[in-house]
Amino acid sequence: MSVVYLAINEKANKTWAVKEIRSGSELGMEAVRERMIAETELLKHLRHPGLPVIVDVIDEGEGFLIVMDYIEGKSLKEVLAREGAQSQERTLLWGKQLCGVLSYLHEQEPPVIYRDMKPSNIMVQPDGSLKLIDFGTARELRDVYAEDDTICLGTPGYAAPEQWEGCGQTDARTDIYCLGMVLYEIVTGQGPEKTFCDRKPVQLQKPGLSAGLEEILRKCTQRDPGQRFQSCRELIYALEHYREMDLRWRKKQKRRLSLFLAAALASLLCFLGAFYAWHMEVRLEKDTYRARLEQIASSVTKAEKAEACERAIRLNPGREEGYLELLGQVFLTVEEDGTVCFTREEDELLRKIFNQKAADGKTYEMHLGKNRKGYERVAYELGLAYYYDYEGEGSKSYGVKWLNIAAEGDTLPLSCRERALRLGTIGAYYSQIGQVNRAGDARVSYGDYWRDLTALAAGNLVRLDNAVTALRTYQELAAQVHGRALEFRQAGISRGEMEEELRGIRQHLKEDFADVNWEEPGLEEMRSRLMYLLEEAGRQLDMVYGRNGEKEKGEKYGECGTDAGSLS
Repeated sequence: MSVVYLAINEKANKTWAVKEIRSGSELGMEAVRERMIAETELLKHLRHPGLPVIVDVIDEGEGFLIVMDYIEGKSLKEVLAREGAQSQERTLLWGKQLCGVLSYLHEQEPPVIYRDMKPSNIMVQPDGSLKLIDFGTARELRDVYAEDDTICLGTPGYAAPEQWEGCGQTDARTDIYCLGMVLYEIVTGQGPEKTFCDRKPVQLQKPGLSAGLEEILRKCTQRDPGQRFQSCRELIYALEHYREMDLRWRKKQKRRLSLFLAAALASLLCFLGAFYAWHMEVRLEKDTYRARLEQIASSVTKAEKAEACERAIRLNPGREEGYLELLGQVFLTVEEDGTVCFTREEDELLRKIFNQKAADGKTYEMHLGKNRKGYERVAYELGLAYYYDYEGEGSKSYGVKWLNIAAEGDTLPLSCRERALRLGTIGAYYSQIGQVNRAGDARVSYGDYWRDLTALAAGNLVRLDNAVTALRTYQELAAQVHGRALEFRQAGISRGEMEEELRGIRQHLKEDFADVNWEEPGLEEMRSRLMYLLEEAGRQLDMVYGRNGEKEKGEKYGECGTDAGSLS
């Protein structure tokens, strides 16, 4: 029906393919003209790397010329005739390229159905990419039948049943059938018969190929369009995941999955067993730990209680109860005279316990430190013990470390953290009181010291903490007024300010302790001690400021000062 020439535009140095349509066609010139115009109009609006581009149409009356892109390369039919069957990898690559072209056509508005997919209509370019040519049957039907050329319903062997049997409407699934036949010929090197029923399976034609590819070709070429892939995008996905359609691969994956599930089940059972064993161990440990705590309460002597506490701590050094019981039941017991003495020997025993190493090489204190809430509680109680009770008089500087741990945490009540902060601040003064720098100036600012001391005693300490803590705090303030009134005066603290604090303590005793049971061990003795300190502090103010408030010699008052530690 036509002759194709290679033409060269000498000025532009550009090559074109020129198709000359002659009037000798059996269809008649008008029918040919209509068909060619339809084909060129169709291609003019399509732009895809896998399609040729129409440049111009020249009507010469008895014939006309179609100028289009010159596609360098050979037809797929020539390539297969020369090279034979292609590899599975190349078949899949070309299949995805052709699917991309068909998908582009099918997604046009309205969709374009190619209807004549065969090796002679596919050009293989030098870089291996493909182009689809000859859109003669994309729009119009023809009345001529020829085995190797386009006929009204496609080419026998490649055409879908609905094309050559007249048993249905052609659509996108028709092109999928034709593409399946082309891929079969690419991978086997054997052209299809006129009906696909007589073809041999791919694996018989070329042993060793994937059963997944066989399944894809089988599904592409089903007689019933409803059993084929329903779109080219679906077919592209199958070509990209052909192994998932490979029955042998599926069986292999099932075996792997079965092994994985078996291993996972075994792991789960092991985990559950380990978890149950751990749970039982923890439960047993808790029961044993609880028994040890009960043994502490039932012990009579301090030595027995101390041994029971140590056994509880060794059982689980990360729990705080054993340390708290050691402090409360052994170290900080109230004597008959109302005093509490945290001795040097008890301090050494506690340090020894903290530094003892567990089986993992970490110290007991490190294990307790992992229990942040418990560690901060122990630090708070231990800081108070050092501050108030060490050797019966208290060691403020020894308690600084533990009080700072409690103050910097976030698990204790706010009142406890604030008290720990103030006590730690005051304790830090004691390591510097009496020391001077190179210039001869005192390192401690007694003005700051006084403000921190009075802040410590502010508020209702009985409600914020307890009666014992309140009495100890007031004793500390009264003892410091008695022992350091001269230093406070020299720092600018007036007699009135100090007397106001002493009166405040008496007011707290009157109002805050209304509901306190003074018959509890040691409380009455502590109150008596506080009243004595208040009286002594008042006398000291008279000595420093004079009974009438007149200034006397500082040297005289300094000689009368009493060490605060001896009164606290």
